[in-house]
Amino acid sequence: MSDEDEMSYARHDRLEGLLQRGRGLGAVRALQDPAAAAPFVYDGIRRDWRWDGIDERSLYLARLVRDLELSPTPVVEQLAGDEDACLRAVRVLELLALSGSAEARDGLRAHVREGEHWADVLESVADRWPADWWEDLGEVARARTGREAQPPWPREPWIRFGIGTRDVPARPRRGLDGHSDEELLSLLADTRGSDRAKADALRELAGRPATEELIPLVPSLGASAGGRPLAPLRRAVERLGARAVPAARGWAADDREWLAELGVDVLADHGEAEALPSLLRRLADQWEVRAWCGPDPTARRLARFGSAAASAAPVLRLYWLRNPHSSERPGYLEALAAIDPSGLDHAHTESLWDCEQTARTLGIAHAPDLPEVRERLAALREDPMEEPEVRAAAAERSAQLAETA
Repeated sequence: MSDEDEMSYARHDRLEGLLQRGRGLGAVRALQDPAAAAPFVYDGIRRDWRWDGIDERSLYLARLVRDLELSPTPVVEQLAGDEDACLRAVRVLELLALSGSAEARDGLRAHVREGEHWADVLESVADRWPADWWEDLGEVARARTGREAQPPWPREPWIRFGIGTRDVPARPRRGLDGHSDEELLSLLADTRGSDRAKADALRELAGRPATEELIPLVPSLGASAGGRPLAPLRRAVERLGARAVPAARGWAADDREWLAELGVDVLADHGEAEALPSLLRRLADQWEVRAWCGPDPTARRLARFGSAAASAAPVLRLYWLRNPHSSERPGYLEALAAIDPSGLDHAHTESLWDCEQTARTLGIAHAPDLPEVRERLAALREDPMEEPEVRAAAAERSAQLAETA
């Protein structure tokens, strides 16, 4: 999310805040009052309300523009903005064109012919549109590429157009890939070694079959600045699987927060009951400081304990309702389904309109058999903007419900 205009989220239960978060309820309410929703929809395209780059919004916003019968003109005009604003508009317009908007399609093609960010736009539409929608722009591309400082990278549409591309440098050999496990472990055990050298050794080990000789070294592999482990350590420990559990019991009781957290996570990943109190405290602490990034892994670990983690359910519901980090929302829903599924029919139904593909898939699988659910499944099944996996899932669930009618 950018810091433009010192952006802050509106309340989670207001239309503006719901749309900023990509909640399904926001889309439903917008359909009930298109005039009230329109400024917030356009704002969601103009400014990036995603908490980070993995959150999804383009399909959500494009569907709102179409379903609320809003004009694509302001989105087309956004193509003339800076690169980030242009690309946000491109992703929405590409989808609108797939759904039949001639204005969206013509606006993107016009930008390729005359706009500042033409190369990025052309690469994007070549990736998402049928070839016959853009391959006639070859002469334009050849003329404009000749005026660029550097040739493009070797990908479509440049390859199809026969336009010269940059040489891709060979990936350099990693400095430690010729070292044996014993040599890498020796590097990790060296108290004089730098954090960078140890991180490189861990990264190399993490790509190999797990070695138990790493286990006694784990407590010494915190960053020299303190307060955190070396970046590749978690992945290397995860590869050890259950073999790390006995040592993790000691790590979980350590005074160093990073090591205690790692120990608890290893125990939780293998269903060890002693991890549960620490996980419950961690989730409560995360909510206390409104930590929007990170509670999702905590929720997924709590889910392994089922109803024994029932005291976490109220906080998980709060995170599902309020977290602006939309890609974490499906994790809370899955955790609630494992821990305390009571009252989730509404959440699963709302998820059919969610911005996140994973959330929509959960809704398709678990929403109750209601008329509005069947109607929404049919819409998802037929929507040319929707992801193929979601369309297929909606078609399968629709068929199952039809058999029970």
